Amino acid sequence: MDIKIESLDHIHEAAQQFIDNMGKGNVFAFYGKMGAGKTTFIKAICECLQVDDVITSPTFSIVNEYYSNKLDDSIYHFDFYRIKKVEEVFDMGYEDYFYSGRLCFLEWPELIEGLLPKDAVKVHIMEQEDGSRFISF
Repeated sequence: MDIKIESLDHIHEAAQQFIDNMGKGNVFAFYGKMGAGKTTFIKAICECLQVDDVITSPTFSIVNEYYSNKLDDSIYHFDFYRIKKVEEVFDMGYEDYFYSGRLCFLEWPELIEGLLPKDAVKVHIMEQEDGSRFISF
């Protein structure tokens, strides 16, 4: 599936389109360069899922938990950018999150590639020259 986001004015429509096409997966690995819009897009997805919490990148905490009123369940948002050793991910109990059945959105998954569930959905966000974003999954 491919989604084009022309501008931030259309990000919620793109997020809803993403939600409508997520299928049965629960672990979504977001790939993209620094500044591509991973956090911004995940924030829009969470807003469409009626998360009332403040949605920020979990750069320092590694994982944030949000409550979705629409799903009546938790969503986990990870940022592995600051991971130095894979042991850190083991220590945080990643399996409890990834295999919980709850939605998990992962930024910088390439740093823990070997730990991703086999059915993790890979989402690629690419910034275009005109400033738009192209999302494929």
